[in-house]
Amino acid sequence: TNAQVLVEARYLPEEFRLDNYQNLLSDNDFMRTMRNSAVVATVTVFLSLVVGSFAAYALGRVRFRGRMVVLYTVLAMTMFPQISILSGLFAIVNDLDIYGSTAALMFTYPIFTLPFTVWVLTSFFQGLPGEIEQAALVDGATPFQTFWRILVPLTAPALVTTGLLAFISAWNEYLFALTFTLVSKASQTVPVAIANFGGYGFEVPIADRIAATVVVTVPVLVLVLIFQRRIIEGLTAGAVKG
Repeated sequence: TNAQVLVEARYLPEEFRLDNYQNLLSDNDFMRTMRNSAVVATVTVFLSLVVGSFAAYALGRVRFRGRMVVLYTVLAMTMFPQISILSGLFAIVNDLDIYGSTAALMFTYPIFTLPFTVWVLTSFFQGLPGEIEQAALVDGATPFQTFWRILVPLTAPALVTTGLLAFISAWNEYLFALTFTLVSKASQTVPVAIANFGGYGFEVPIADRIAATVVVTVPVLVLVLIFQRRIIEGLTAGAVKG
C-alpha cells in the first residue's frame, strides 16, 4: 500500500496484499490502455518485419551501386534522438488527420524500429550461402518464392530477435505516445496511463504505479521465455556474423 511505501518503507513488506492488482485489472480504462499498447506494438512488429525483411534482402543479396551508402544511412538514422524529429512528425501526423488516434503511433513507431531491424537482418541475409538461392531458382521457384519459402525461414532467429526488440520498444515508448494521444484518452497506451495515475489530494500513488509496472512487464517476460531459444540463436549468430 502507499502507507507501507511512504511511511514504513522496508525491503520486505510485513503484509503482502493484492488489492492494487485487483483494482488495476478491474479498471476498464487501464485495461483499454493495455489493449491499445498490444495492438500498436503488434502492428509495429508486423510492419518492421515485413518492410525490414524486404529491405534487408535487397541490401544483403542484391548487388547495386550505392548499396553500402544506403546501409550506412539506415544505420545513421538510429543516431537521431526521438525529440529531434518530433516536430516534423507532428506536422505529418496532423496533415494525415490521424492525430489523437492509435494510427498515429502505428505510423511513427516503425521509424525508430526499422533501422535496427534492417541492419540486423541484412547481416543474416549476407551470411546465407548463395548456393541455396541458386538451387531454388534452378528447381523452378520464382524469386519471391525463394525469398519467402527458403530464405525467410532460415532467418527465423533474427526475425524473432528483432521482432521482440521492436515489440519492447513500442510497448515501452512514452514520448510519441504522450504527444500524439494527448487529446484522446481512449487512444493512450500503458506508459502514458501509468504516468497519469493520480492520487487523492497531494498523495502520490506509488503503490499503484509499482503494481502497474509489474503488470505491464508480464507480457514482455512471457514473450522472452517463450522465444528464448530463438533469441539466443539470433544474438549468437549475429555476433558471429558481426
